[in-house]
Amino acid sequence: MKHYAPTTPSRRHMTTVSYKGTLTTSEPKKSLTRGKKRISGRNSSGRITVQHKGGGHKRLYRFVDFKYDKKDIPATVKTVEYDPNRSAFIAAVAYNDGEYRYVVVPQKMTVGDKFIVSAEAEVKIGNRLPLKKIASGTFVYNIEIKPEGGAKLVRSAGSFAEVLSNDANYTSVKMPSGEIRKIHETAWASIGVVSNEEYKLVHFGKAGRSRWKGIRPTVRGSAMNPVDHPHGGGEGRQGIGLRRGPKTRQGKQAFGVKTRRSKKYSDKFIVSRRKNKSKK
Repeated sequence: MKHYAPTTPSRRHMTTVSYKGTLTTSEPKKSLTRGKKRISGRNSSGRITVQHKGGGHKRLYRFVDFKYDKKDIPATVKTVEYDPNRSAFIAAVAYNDGEYRYVVVPQKMTVGDKFIVSAEAEVKIGNRLPLKKIASGTFVYNIEIKPEGGAKLVRSAGSFAEVLSNDANYTSVKMPSGEIRKIHETAWASIGVVSNEEYKLVHFGKAGRSRWKGIRPTVRGSAMNPVDHPHGGGEGRQGIGLRRGPKTRQGKQAFGVKTRRSKKYSDKFIVSRRKNKSKK
């Protein structure tokens, strides 16, 4: 982590990830990028469905390969780069047939390292193979939910899942949340831990840095009027009254309330639910 001298109150606690010695270039590969349209938390109808989003620095979108459909062709890492659209670092890799692609890079993989996507691949960092070929206790990332469906699970910075066991055509995998889940043994996963593990230690330090990231201010419900929030109104500071618990702006229960719908199709694949965090 990079720390700063306390020249101002905001600088005192500000931290950033140290990119020196990790990233190898500041310019992305042009053929693997395009402009990114800003939606600012709005849906296809233009209504705001995610609060506190908007503004921020302009971003260039990188096409990251999560399908990994080039099998049995070795690839070499050419650059390790920053991606403003995700927390993990990405790598521009060159396959032996000459094609370039971006992939999420794991820890300890640097320029010049090779990997391969193959059912007969060796179990080493960066390689990708079916879950049934991976031994118990191995850390994996970029996991498919359905075979050949592309990597959907464990893609953020510093995260990893652990392979626990293989039984009856399914592999039990312990997720970063603590949930133990069964995934079909023919689904693919990459070996290793996602890069940029220090990402969770970043402290913005000042409000302006949040705005650079596209995060708008959050106003407390108790500071609003009754028409705007269930917690609003009253003279001076007021509690939430006779309500059972805190409410969202839309009047729904908040904090500690399960949002997963009952009888979801994937319930049968969950061996052990994630541990509930204590209420703050």
